[in-house]
Amino acid sequence: MRDRDHADIWRQHDEAVARLAASYDAIPVGQPVRLAKTTTNLFRVRSTTTAPGLDVSGLTGVLEVDPVARTAEVQGMCTYEDLVDATLPHGLIPLVVPQLRTITLGGAVTGLGIESTSFRNGLPHESVLEMDVFTGAGEVVTTRPGDELFDAFPNSYGSLGYATRLRIELEPVAAYVALRHVRFDDAALLTKTIEAIVASGEHEGEPVDGLDGVAFSPDELYLTLARWTDDVGHGGHRGPASDYAGQQVFFRSLQERETDLLTMYDYLWRWDTDWFWCSGAFGAQNPRIRRFWPRSLRRSDVYMKLLGLDRRFDIADRLDRRAGRPRRERVVQDIEVPSARLPEFLTWFDAEVGMRPVWLCPLVARRSWPAYPLEAGEPYVNVGFWGTVHVGPDAPDAPRNRAIEAKVHELGGHKSLYSEAFYDRETFDDLYNGPHVAAVKARHDPDHRLTDLYDKTVRRL
Repeated sequence: MRDRDHADIWRQHDEAVARLAASYDAIPVGQPVRLAKTTTNLFRVRSTTTAPGLDVSGLTGVLEVDPVARTAEVQGMCTYEDLVDATLPHGLIPLVVPQLRTITLGGAVTGLGIESTSFRNGLPHESVLEMDVFTGAGEVVTTRPGDELFDAFPNSYGSLGYATRLRIELEPVAAYVALRHVRFDDAALLTKTIEAIVASGEHEGEPVDGLDGVAFSPDELYLTLARWTDDVGHGGHRGPASDYAGQQVFFRSLQERETDLLTMYDYLWRWDTDWFWCSGAFGAQNPRIRRFWPRSLRRSDVYMKLLGLDRRFDIADRLDRRAGRPRRERVVQDIEVPSARLPEFLTWFDAEVGMRPVWLCPLVARRSWPAYPLEAGEPYVNVGFWGTVHVGPDAPDAPRNRAIEAKVHELGGHKSLYSEAFYDRETFDDLYNGPHVAAVKARHDPDHRLTDLYDKTVRRL
């Protein structure tokens, strides 16, 4: 990159930060502060506001990639899709690339993210070396690991400010990913296998670079072992790389084949094309419909917009009432439990909620973080489940979601806060270190311009 181009990029970044600050000043005091962006991966309804949003339109790109140092300077609203497009030509990717294309780097850091490399690389914020945070005081603070603002930022969901620039670590990858789908008929054996892979980084003598799985039923569970490779003929797979952005559906392949091969790019977005399995609600997995559904529109942000239409016009609820079906409760959550408690949680979940399939993603945090205090170095398993359950007239009280919160708490786990939450204030503060986060917020937002974490995530303000 020429020096002039480099200087122009950083000048444009500074101008974008200045526009962000000006838009913040334009929001009336007492009005909610929110991002003015067209996509979201949140699943909680928020109170309405007429206040203008924060102008983040100039903070959506990659500033530079250093292939020698294996780092990237990235703006906070850059999507992982754009970030990967900038790093993959160098044979590099972020240490953790969340499953959905339009998740932003800043969003994954302030709201947590996870993927198949999390069993060895932790969570996205753990590979951040430095970041600039626009705080409630209207200032840009440069902060690094060990600083109180940096350490409290993960899981703060904008209550402590917004990342405008992040310097992150990258890791080298190969051109292809060889997959092996290993079936289990018992959650306890699957758990032991997860713990062995976490400890050794391999399975049956083969290195494991990515690890996740799916539980289709109590006696049909799979772990998908991913290995970066440039040798497309090794590992038992024969034939060209699979294409799950086309007519085939990725999650079904776990039940249909023992080995597979994807390009690195397609592996990173294997879950996005069908929103894991949730695209089925829109007919996108029906071969007759899928044939005419444009490939470019088979992606998570499109399904999210369709879901927004359903919420706006109560389409599913209207159809249920017409068919005489009980009222639905939306159960869209990701939780983490210590790996040893995974079989207990799945048994309880099958009996009390009954939603399948569910996603399984092992993770090991590099250290403990104040607002999401997992035990550092200990294996956990993220369980993701996204759908609805017919519960009848009690649906507005969210009985299944409340039961899940209580069970996860009992098992020593945590729940991500991107969706609906129902904790009372005392329990919430105990789980997410509320007093500490509030103290950090008070120092960086003395006039309380930004909504606090409990009000934002539970009270939906």
